[in-house]
Amino acid sequence: MRHFLWLCDYDKDEIKEIIELGFDIKKETKNAIFKPYLKNRQLAMIFEKSSTRTRVSFEVGMNQLGGNALFLSSKEIQLGRGEPIKDTARVISSMVDMIMIRTFGHDRLEEFAKYSKVPVINGLTDLCHPVQLLADLMTMIEFDKFDFNTPKKTLAAYVGDGNNMAHSWVIMAAILGFDMNIATPKGYEIDEKIKQKALDLAQKSNAKINFYNDPKKAVENADVVITDTWVSMGQEEEKEKRLNDFKGFEVNSELLSLAKQDVIFLHCLPAYRGYEVSEEVFEKYANIIFQEAENRLHAQKGLMVWLKK
Repeated sequence: MRHFLWLCDYDKDEIKEIIELGFDIKKETKNAIFKPYLKNRQLAMIFEKSSTRTRVSFEVGMNQLGGNALFLSSKEIQLGRGEPIKDTARVISSMVDMIMIRTFGHDRLEEFAKYSKVPVINGLTDLCHPVQLLADLMTMIEFDKFDFNTPKKTLAAYVGDGNNMAHSWVIMAAILGFDMNIATPKGYEIDEKIKQKALDLAQKSNAKINFYNDPKKAVENADVVITDTWVSMGQEEEKEKRLNDFKGFEVNSELLSLAKQDVIFLHCLPAYRGYEVSEEVFEKYANIIFQEAENRLHAQKGLMVWLKK
């Protein structure tokens, strides 16, 4: 049994298998072919953090695979009323075939997985967001920015907060071997342990990982540029300070002009125009961004089938 808690638990070949399975199922879906890969299987979805894309993509995905998805809010189950995580894990995992959790602390996810009898998927924690990176990787492949089968080097540039998305991107790059620039304001750099883990993995894959406090340096000649919201869930009280600290980090036309001419722009959504991305840039790349969002459905179907194969 395998869990999907963070990308470090997987190697390049395993990620490739998941992505290729996602592409196969996406092709079938586009042709209105819905094979019951997970017929009568049950997915429990535990949400301690609210979500649009995560809930819809997992619930619809499980239904299209022939199974059922059960939405569980922390307000409605004993986990939100003081029951130990390990007890909730033992109970729920005895009744379902797979569990997705979207929560705050990564330690909560890890404890749940430790006591679960079935695969547990990370739907987002404060540390990382690995299912989003599967969708992002699918999108990069679709727009010819990455290929598992060729040595062509990709340079991706992340601009913004050193948060769970930045952590996920730097680890994905380090595992797969493409180059990665991370640009964050001073004081908002990525976690030091994640940074060191990425650098260690990069030595094996020959990825070049660079860290900057200047977005212009990071974006220069990039094939892919990524950003995320500056004010994540739970940081609302820091909004004014963050908006001031992140001045100059908006991904706008001027900044993107430093990247390659055929650069693509990715955003995990929701996007706040006028802050981390300009209205002009968002609308210019909207077709890519919303294809990226749709790929959450297909990538996660590939993941769920892979975990239960």
